[in-house]
Amino acid sequence: MVKMGQLIRVGITGQEGFMGSHLYNFLGTKSTEIKQISFKKKYFEDEIELQNFVKSCDVVVHIAAMNRHKDEKVLYETNVGLVHKLVNACEVTKSKPKIIFSSSIQEDMDNLYGKSKRDGRKYLETWAKNNDGQITSLIIPNVFGPFGRPFYNSFISTFSEQIVQGEEPKVIKDSTVNLIYINELSEVFYNEIIKQDSEDIKSYIVQETSSRKVSEILALLKYFKTQYLENGQVPKVDLNSFELDLFNTFTSFIPRDYFPRKFIKNSDDRGTFVEIMRTGSSGQTSYSTTVPGVTRGNHYHTRKIERFAVISGKALIQIRKIDSDEVFEYILDGTEPAYVDMPIWHTHNIKNIGNTELITLFWINEPYDPENSDTYFIEV
Repeated sequence: MVKMGQLIRVGITGQEGFMGSHLYNFLGTKSTEIKQISFKKKYFEDEIELQNFVKSCDVVVHIAAMNRHKDEKVLYETNVGLVHKLVNACEVTKSKPKIIFSSSIQEDMDNLYGKSKRDGRKYLETWAKNNDGQITSLIIPNVFGPFGRPFYNSFISTFSEQIVQGEEPKVIKDSTVNLIYINELSEVFYNEIIKQDSEDIKSYIVQETSSRKVSEILALLKYFKTQYLENGQVPKVDLNSFELDLFNTFTSFIPRDYFPRKFIKNSDDRGTFVEIMRTGSSGQTSYSTTVPGVTRGNHYHTRKIERFAVISGKALIQIRKIDSDEVFEYILDGTEPAYVDMPIWHTHNIKNIGNTELITLFWINEPYDPENSDTYFIEV
């Protein structure tokens, strides 16, 4: 039991995977409540490392699993085996962290992946019953979001990758799919982490937040390509909508060398006219002036669409995904006005590297709200 005022020590198995990395980054925005205990995939092959891990945690979120394999038997044995290793580490060290288990709506389906989730859940429940432990199992619908692995995590990741690469996705079965966005799922995990449970053993179905036919999703992704990649227009996506979440997922598959994008200059004897952007959404537009040598930014967003447009002066824009060391750099010059759009979960900055004042226009898809700014500061 965590004492009042103490940080909750949370470890995530599968921290380096799609769901795990998103949850890890999400919990990083809750640093006043949570202390994260790092997990490495190799811990499952090292009993001492795994034992030290569980001893260090108040809560273990068990996400690590194999989603696909050509041999379903390997998939089953791997997933159940990971649960057994986790339980064994708890028993050897007499540790009793609250365990939150990531299960799937496929539990009741006739396949070995679903059976591996069901049997893993039951094994954890038996451990909790026999050792006065706590286990909460979340039975999760189809998850989608940025940075997913095509042909593995989600058909939406696959479709997005194919469309960006100029390929034509195929709809095998045009069924209606129940979905939850990865940020929404991270919120569900977070609420379970901080909850003081009266029940030691429980499981429940996580409610989907949207339902769409596969063909509808494909049509939207194609629309995003036409509007955004071909016409340079941010499509109409309402705040807090499935379409916004899908758009942010789609843009995560655009190669970083797609930017910067140059504007079209229309010049005559009066001067020059440049159209900065077209958008189907409203939002907020602002500008800044920056003196030589000064850097602005060093923050990231989890939901916002944001554009930096340099119209005068010379700038260096740097972007880094917050769980990566790789930094992308773009040099923009007002003599050839251009823009770079900021991907979510990437910290970014802009520096005046010229000898004159830098003028930058900023557009973002939602007005700034100091009570819900979606702005987190971290150095590029």
